[in-house]
Amino acid sequence: MKKNIGFFGLGTMGRPMAVNLAKGGYNVCAYDINPEAVKDLDKTGITIAQSPAEAAGGQDLVIIILPEKDEMNVVLPGSKGLLENIDPGTLLVDMGSHSLDATLELAKEAEKRKLMFLDAPVWGSRDRAVSGLLTILVGGPLDYVSLCRETLSHLGLHIIHVGKVGDGTRMKFVVDMLQAQLIEALAEGFVLGEKLGFKIDQILEVLETGGVASPLFHSKGHSIARNDYRRNQALKYIYGSLLYVNQIMEKKDLRLPAVETVTRIYEEAVKSGFGEEDFSAVAKVLRQ
Repeated sequence: MKKNIGFFGLGTMGRPMAVNLAKGGYNVCAYDINPEAVKDLDKTGITIAQSPAEAAGGQDLVIIILPEKDEMNVVLPGSKGLLENIDPGTLLVDMGSHSLDATLELAKEAEKRKLMFLDAPVWGSRDRAVSGLLTILVGGPLDYVSLCRETLSHLGLHIIHVGKVGDGTRMKFVVDMLQAQLIEALAEGFVLGEKLGFKIDQILEVLETGGVASPLFHSKGHSIARNDYRRNQALKYIYGSLLYVNQIMEKKDLRLPAVETVTRIYEEAVKSGFGEEDFSAVAKVLRQ
């Protein structure tokens, strides 16, 4: 029997993920607060819900990938919201990247309503979401992971259990911090190389032959070279993760000087109007 999945959030990452579940043979009922987000989705076999209640009730599994607190406040509460209409005993998987507080608040609500809950933010670009090759960082009981591992395999190549509820979100902050620094450093390398008379393609050719070669440098490096900052992972969300890392540094008395510097540069990028673009657009701050 096909499993029924309620899916909330059809943005840059969520839409291709929902499509992959439908391709995998699941009955997907999807909802998004933005009518444009669901355009033509019915052609993929996905049922378009007219309210959160419609997508939440009667499901074997409910997945949410909502990056903004404002979106969560629209979808989750109220008589027609997800939380009032999801059936007790349902597994709720939060795959969005947002604050740890939001994740833990949702976990508490799930416990009150006798739901099973996992936080499972995804790591990877939109291209990897389309290909079903994301990395999924899962926090929560292992027996819950076992219940949905096969389903998640349609979304990600790597499904990594990292600990208790909240640890998926915590690990995502580590990942976001590192990739923010790496791309900022790559952009600095391009600035220096261009001042020394080299083209970015030349610099990339050298980098891709040595120890710093990586899929991240390859994809973002070539995007920067083409001035192509179409959104895969929005700069504003990476900046949000950096702000949270700064809060952790203050609470735990950590000294991470590179994070402090990189945060200021991403802040400048947001203030310059690049927040909705891919996070590689941080290069524009350094190159302007």
